[in-house]
Amino acid sequence: MKKYALSVMIAAALLFAACNSSGSKSGAETSQTEMEASAGTEQHDEHAVLGVQGLCDMCKKNIETAAKSVEGVSTAEWDAEKKELHFHFNPQQTDIDAISKAIAGVGYDTDRDKADQATYDALPACCKYRG
Repeated sequence: MKKYALSVMIAAALLFAACNSSGSKSGAETSQTEMEASAGTEQHDEHAVLGVQGLCDMCKKNIETAAKSVEGVSTAEWDAEKKELHFHFNPQQTDIDAISKAIAGVGYDTDRDKADQATYDALPACCKYRG
């Protein structure tokens, strides 16, 4: 019964967001994405945002894959325009520092960790974000 009620509430929220989409389209998309992510995560997961450098779709794939490779991370979505990674994780299994280190480990600087130069240099040319 609780799952049914939650489904109805999410559907109503999505319908409300769709009806109010005459405003910013990206805001409506963000709201829908956040609702879907929240619905897909369990109650013990926490949401966090981490600044992550990158440029292209390949960066997006690499950053999200690195974050999701950390045990306890359930979702990861990198916004190339804002240079932000939104993710959900189980704090009993991991923490933001471990996720940041995993991302830096594949060549991308975060707000907390800087990728080592050799790893950064190994990135494809389209992913080179350092000036």
